[in-house]
Amino acid sequence: MNRSKWKNVKDELFANGLGVAAVLILTVFTLGAVFAFLSGYDPNAMDAMARLTPPGAGHWFGTDDYGRDYLARALYGGRISLLVGFASMIVATGIGVTIGVISGYFGGWLDNLLMRMLDVVLSIPSFLILLLLSVYLKPSVGNIIIIIALLMWMNVARVVRAETMTIKEREYVLYAKASGQSASGIIWRHILPGLVPVIIVGATNNIASAIMMESSLSFLGFGVQPPNATWGSMLNSAQGYIAQAPYLALFPGLLILLTVLSFNVLGDILRVGFEPKLTRR
Repeated sequence: MNRSKWKNVKDELFANGLGVAAVLILTVFTLGAVFAFLSGYDPNAMDAMARLTPPGAGHWFGTDDYGRDYLARALYGGRISLLVGFASMIVATGIGVTIGVISGYFGGWLDNLLMRMLDVVLSIPSFLILLLLSVYLKPSVGNIIIIIALLMWMNVARVVRAETMTIKEREYVLYAKASGQSASGIIWRHILPGLVPVIIVGATNNIASAIMMESSLSFLGFGVQPPNATWGSMLNSAQGYIAQAPYLALFPGLLILLTVLSFNVLGDILRVGFEPKLTRR
């Protein structure tokens, strides 16, 4: 990919205060999840004498209804929420790019078949499928990643297909075809490199969507099961203590909000950076 596009992204990022803030927020949250063990507390260790302790010096985020340190649970919960977001994005992007490139490059009956299949999947409410699959599959991080990925690949496939149809008509691709290069060689050498900006922007938006889906599942009780925590399950547990201990809902809610907003801001910056003729939102 042209280095000037990366320079545009860099310039756009540093010219946008929200972009710098988004990078800092995601960096802090990621480091917090990775080094959660430094919190000094076992996230699942219960202490009946310390239940619903408000935030303070001993427990910065307070404790929950079982006396567990809320900061430790938020940090360890962030591991799962961020892992699901990134892993689901990788799987969904892989599926979407594969189907989009094949459909856009070869066209014809194969394109019609794949796009009709995509339309059928899109016509079914995704959250309904999400809940049904979660009920029939054993709750686990791996299954949640697969379920969410299977519901996110469609938009990537459509965007990649459209971009592939544009790239395959460019002179260097037509020359490669005329010179006898194989379809697989053309896709790897010419099509995929031109799709990198589209893939990166789509992947960034998919991470935010995956985190929202995981949080929704956990909030409804279909995600990772207790005693392990995610930000969504912490919100679910906080429902009965909104009046007595509002911080139980405040902290995981803020973590989810800031994470999703940060990824969306980065997605907008990447979009404008890779296509400088676009205006900022």
